[in-house]
This record gives sequence, structure tokens and C-alpha cells, in this order.
Amino acid sequence: MFLNLLARTLYGAAMDSNNSSPRSFTLPSFLLCLSLCTHLCLGTDELDENQSLSGNQTLTSSGGDFALGFFTPGKSSYSYIGIWYNKVREPTIVWVANRDNPVTDRYSTELKISDGNLIIVNGSQVPVWSTNLRTSSSGSNSMMAVLRDDGNFALKDRPNSSVTLWQSFDHLTHMWLPGAKFGIDKRKNTSQVLTSWKNAEDPSTGLFSLQLQPSSEYFIWWNMSFRYYTTGKWDSKDKVYDNVPGLRANTVFDFIFVDNENESYFIFTKKKGVTTPSGFVMHISGQVHGLFWLPSHQWSMIWSQPQRQCEVHNFCGPFGVCSESTVNFCSCLPGFSRTSLRDWNLSDMSSGCKRNSSLSCALSTSTGERDQFLLSSNMKLPTDSQSLPVRDANECRLSCLNNCSCTAYAFEDNACSIWIGDLFNAQQLAQGDPTGSSFYLRLAASDVEDPSKKSNVTAIVAGSVSSAVAILAIVLFRVWRWRRRATVTTKTVEGSLIAFAYRDLQVATKSFLEKLGGGGFGSVFKGTLPDSSHIAVKKLESISQGEKQFRAEVSTIGIIQHVNLARLRGFCSEGDKRLLVYDFMPNGSLDYHLFYRKDSKTLDWKKRYRIALGTARGLAYLHEKCRDCIIHCDIKPENILLDAEFCPKVADFGLAKLIGRDFSRVLTTMRGTRGYLAPEWISGVAITAKVDVYSYGMMLFEFVSGRRNSELLENGAIKFFPTWAARKVSEGGDLLELLDLNLEANVDTEELTRICRVACWCVQDEETHRPSMGQVVSILEGVLDVNLPQIPRALQLIHDHQEHIVFFTKSWSSNRSPRMERNTLTASVQNQNSTPSTNSKS
Repeated sequence: MFLNLLARTLYGAAMDSNNSSPRSFTLPSFLLCLSLCTHLCLGTDELDENQSLSGNQTLTSSGGDFALGFFTPGKSSYSYIGIWYNKVREPTIVWVANRDNPVTDRYSTELKISDGNLIIVNGSQVPVWSTNLRTSSSGSNSMMAVLRDDGNFALKDRPNSSVTLWQSFDHLTHMWLPGAKFGIDKRKNTSQVLTSWKNAEDPSTGLFSLQLQPSSEYFIWWNMSFRYYTTGKWDSKDKVYDNVPGLRANTVFDFIFVDNENESYFIFTKKKGVTTPSGFVMHISGQVHGLFWLPSHQWSMIWSQPQRQCEVHNFCGPFGVCSESTVNFCSCLPGFSRTSLRDWNLSDMSSGCKRNSSLSCALSTSTGERDQFLLSSNMKLPTDSQSLPVRDANECRLSCLNNCSCTAYAFEDNACSIWIGDLFNAQQLAQGDPTGSSFYLRLAASDVEDPSKKSNVTAIVAGSVSSAVAILAIVLFRVWRWRRRATVTTKTVEGSLIAFAYRDLQVATKSFLEKLGGGGFGSVFKGTLPDSSHIAVKKLESISQGEKQFRAEVSTIGIIQHVNLARLRGFCSEGDKRLLVYDFMPNGSLDYHLFYRKDSKTLDWKKRYRIALGTARGLAYLHEKCRDCIIHCDIKPENILLDAEFCPKVADFGLAKLIGRDFSRVLTTMRGTRGYLAPEWISGVAITAKVDVYSYGMMLFEFVSGRRNSELLENGAIKFFPTWAARKVSEGGDLLELLDLNLEANVDTEELTRICRVACWCVQDEETHRPSMGQVVSILEGVLDVNLPQIPRALQLIHDHQEHIVFFTKSWSSNRSPRMERNTLTASVQNQNSTPSTNSKS
């Protein structure tokens, strides 16, 4: 009670100070009170029957990892009892007691033990929340609640007792922590549910829930009434879910499934050596996020399901439209506006959108106008449509118009569909998506431009002018159309690709005058659009696809957006001409800065490491985050572009798919750069994403040395840098000897060691022994560490026979790496039985 009174006194004094009250208290008094509160409030992990918790008082677990007390989310005026990570800089709540019963005054509210229960009571001693145990206290004042270092808050019958009467791990709210069971109690016929917050400032029960089913699969529910995602069945042998193959490559957690006559549950624990804060959250986005705290003091989402935001049921609410290409995903259909701007700003779009104008349904007495229909194209249609037997599109339209409850209709393939009431789950697809459909949205006449009125006005004006003026108008109109065609490239639709005319790109590039570079896929030219923005235009070669298929593939590439992937702005497909348009990167490609730059501005180690990490993140996104795994097939410094801030952008991803059947023919000219080609590709077996890992590893060696991996010596032999580097790494030698001399040893030695080891593991002969790009990202971020790699056998053979490797072609120069045809030495190499061992770093 003394601390409670003290806290209220401090709070009241501070409020009076803010209100310019004559009341005051001195700094020594404040420091004295603060020292008392700090000592008494934070010095224990236990709460007994003689104590209570209120105001800013907290319990702290014995190891200091977790804290429990009152918290107020964001700008909310309500407070809650919760548990949070205590050593994480970003406030992260992991459990909430009174999530649906907040309090307004934390200083008059108490958490205490009473009548054998943990309870929260307000200033009037009215219970706000309780553990609701049927057992009662023995009156011995021996019950105790303990906050453990795994984040579990447990109520025991006496100190040091092994009997737990109640624990927060049995009553999960929105987050699943390591060590907590998450499943079904068959004896009580109850199941645990992870439920999202309502919004970013309201931890009350939200719309999205994760729940284990008797079939051992997890469902994600909307409003506990509609299932929109399932993990599929659990494979106990491979310890993986059917729809979550990413668990197979997991290097952080161990998952255990228990099923007996009393209970069925999953429990996950951190692998040996992993101490970093982590957990799974049922997020307000409707996705389950796997979170891992990085040494850079931020959360990293290492896993999420479902992978696409627009797969979440009713995410954008009624009359909302979802798009994967926009930043906030949700917008309103034409003629609608957001129902609650505040909710949308707090990432809760469930209220959806409202009409700007009311429907009249029948003839309006005031305007005499009936409702109109507006075409919405390239959409994934809303859900819950009804079919009507009609003869044609006009009858379908009239059927909807004459039904006052009908809000939209569609007529495709001679079938009529109508929607009654609110529209849900409409999705705007990328331009050119072959799966797109159209529907007609019912709007008030005032929200739709009437084309007949426009035509009448045009006819009256045209009839009133002289024939000479009409001819002049036609001439001006043709000039306007010509100028509009010349500037069409500057008009974009958010989230869509621009279909450029070939003539526009000719003008923009001055007939393809300034060539930036070229490769197996084609040549790249610099261009300038009418709005003065710069672009890079790639003229593709060896394209055998038809226009429809080409547009579909380009559309797939266009919706892939990541900070470390080059953004595709548009394309051109006219006749046999196929061109792609990208943002122009002012700092060019990585190879120039590593190998050819003659000025004093050497790419410093900090930039090199940031480029290596960014490139890995981009490749991990292509391999693991896209709906279909995209193998780049041509990772090398030439295809890593740098923007004005030296942020890396992986270019040319997805182009192998565009080449289609001719890809194997292009392979001989496009691939073969010595040092980047994986052994299994040369031997002709089916390739996987691990070919990109191999190429990335070879490129890392060049980050370190600042020169090409293959160096032509005066005697005609080739010095292969990765062989020397691999031996240095495996033998624990001085890695500074590998470093680019221009860096003058200005390097983070831990990062140098990390990047060299990663490179060696990436170039292992056996693809299964190479890490995934997701694992590479974790290693470079400092989350995971790896043991010393062995020298790949291919590199060992090259070292053993280095003096015999001589190339006779005279066309190679020091400014260009030699091309390599089928290398029988590398192709015949036997695979090593070695694999990287990863351990997490705290």
C-alpha cells in the first residue's frame, strides 16, 4: 500500500507539473522515491498472498529475460497485465491476462492472490480477471506465483512446490513461446487457441486464430468460423508438415509432437546453443509469423504462413480490395471509402469500406436516375457468389439491377454470377495475369460517369461548329493522340507493369544508342522517359514463347518485389520483339567496383559485407518466399546492381523461365564463366536452388579478394583463388592474407571469418551439404555460426593439379574472365560426405 500511495503521489505531482500547478516536489525527493520503487518493484520474480502488484511495479524472471506488470499499448487509454521480453529493445508483449477486460487506472488496480486464485481487481475491489480455479486457499498464506525465465507465469500451492495449480502456458493468448505445449486436452475436451490482437493498440481478441485439430494439422480461422489455411498432415518421420516444407531446413527449433490418450500437442524448443528471443505469433495480419531477435536489435520474420497476404480471408473487410503489389495491401473499390481511418492506420482493415453515395435501387424521385454498374477488370472475383440461369449478359445485368440486394454481377463463359450484400475477398491481380476476371460493381448513378450524357454533349458541340473548325479539331486531336502515345510510358498504375510500345522504347533509348552491358539473355541499354527518369532496357534474345505466355511469365516476375531485387517497371511484346524495362541503377554493376575501378574509391569492407548480405536476402526471397521457387541460374557480380546508396539489387531473376525451351541452347553462351558453375549442372543432372548457392559462394571469394577467382599467370597457367582460400579457411590460417590489398586490412575480422566459412560451405560438391540461402542470411546476420568446413574435393583436385592446368586460348584478357566449356575435371569429381554444422549465437 505504501508503494501504491507513493506511485500515485509521483503520478499526481507529475500531472500537476504538466498543468503548471503551484504544487511541486524537489529532485532529491523524486530520486529517493524512485530508488525505493526500483528496489522493491524489480527485485523479485515471485508474488505471494501478502503482496500485490499495481501501477508501474513489475516482476522480473530470475534470469532477467521476462517481466510482468501493467502495460499500455501505443496511444491507448487502457492498461493490461502482461508479460514481455525484458531484454529486447523493441517492446514485445508475449501474454496478456485481461485482454478483453482492460482497466483505466493501473494505480488503483491490483494483481494479487486471493481465495486460491490469481485475480485482478479495480479500485472498487471488483474482479476484472481471475484464474477461476475451483480450489480455495488453505488460509496458510503459502500460495505463490512465480514468473519463470521461459516466460511462464505459474501459480503454486507453496514455495518450491512441484505442484502447479495454474500457468500462463496453458492459457496462451497470441504468442507461442519455446517450451509451451500447444494442443488439445482430451480429458477436458478443450483446445488451446492462439488469437491475434484486434489491432496494433488493442490486445483484445481479434479475428484470426490458430488451432490444432484432432487430425494433427493446424488450421487458421477467420472469426473461428471460416478456415482459410491448413498446414496439412504432420509427417512424424520427416518432422515436417505437408504445406510447410520450410520446416525441413529449420536450423533454430526442434519440434516434438505428442499424442496419447490424455492429450495431443506440439512443443518446440531451441536447438543447442540458441538463446536468442524467439517465438510464433498469430499476427493481426492473419498470418502466423516466426520471429527471431537479431543482434542488430530488431525482429526478423524467419517464417510466415500463409505466405501471401491476400490469401488471408476477409483481410480487407467488406468492399475492400487486396493487392500484393501495394504497400498496405488493402484499398477500397471505386465509389467506396474507408469506414474507419483510425482502424486502418492501426492495421485493422476488418471494417472495410462504405459507399460514398447511397443506392437508389428503383427510380429515384429526386433525380430520376437508376443505379449504374462499373466494370472492375483483372480481378480475382469476390467470394460467395450465386449462379443465375440467364440467356445473355444483358439479362444477367437486369437480374442484378432489379434485385435491390444485388451489389455486383459477372457474366463469363455464358454463366451469370451475382453477389448479394457485402463483397468480400476481391483481389486486384497484376496486369497481364491470365487468371484475371471481370465483374460489374453496382454504384449510385452519381458515382458513375454516364457515357450517354458525354456523347450528347459532344454531338451538340460538334453540330454547332463549322466544318473548318471540325477539320481543325480532327487535326488537333490526331496531334494530341500522337503526343499522348509518346508520353504513355510515364503513366503507371500502382502495382502494375507498363506495356510499352516498341517505338516508345526506341525514342527513350535514342535507338538503343548507349549500351550498358550484355550477356546470354541479351543486351542492356540506357534510356530516359519523358518525365526525365532513367531506365535500363534489356532486349531479350532467343525467345520462343508466344505473346500470351510471355505476358503471363512477365506478370509473375513483375509482382515479385523486394528491396534487394531489381524492380521490373514494364515490358514490350510486339511481333518477335521482347524487351524488359527496369529502374536504372546509377552505380552500375558490382563487377565494375570490384575488378575494374581505377580511381581511389575502393569498395570498403562495410559496403562489401552489406552487399553480400543484401544479395543473400534477395536470393532467399526468390528461393523460399515466392509461391514457386525461382532459381536465378546466373549469379555473378555482373548481375548484382547497385543503387545510389550501394544497396544491392539482384537482376535478371526469373529470366531463365522466359527463355523456355531454348534455355539449354543459350546455356553454352550464357553460362560457363569459370568459377560460378555448380558441378551438378555441368554433369547434366536436374538442378535445384543449390546451384545459386554455389554461384553465390564463388562470388563471396571475390568479395574478399577484390579480383576474379581465376587469374591468368605469366606462364599461361591459371591461379584459382577459391582453392587457396579454402585451404586457408580449413587449416585455420591467417585470413587477412586473402584480403584485397586495397582495403589495407581495414576489416572486421569476425565478419571476414564468417564470410570465408560461408563461401566454403556454399561451394561443397554435394548440393545437399550446401546451406540454403535462408541459412546463409542467418549466418551473415550473426544469428547462426558454422564450424570449419572441409575443402571441397573439386577444389582439392584443382590444387593438386594446379601446375598442369594450362589454357591455350589467346582471346582471354585480364579484364574478362575466361569462358569454360564442359570441364571434365570438375564434372568427374566425387562428392564429399560433409555438411555444415550450425549453432545459433545469442
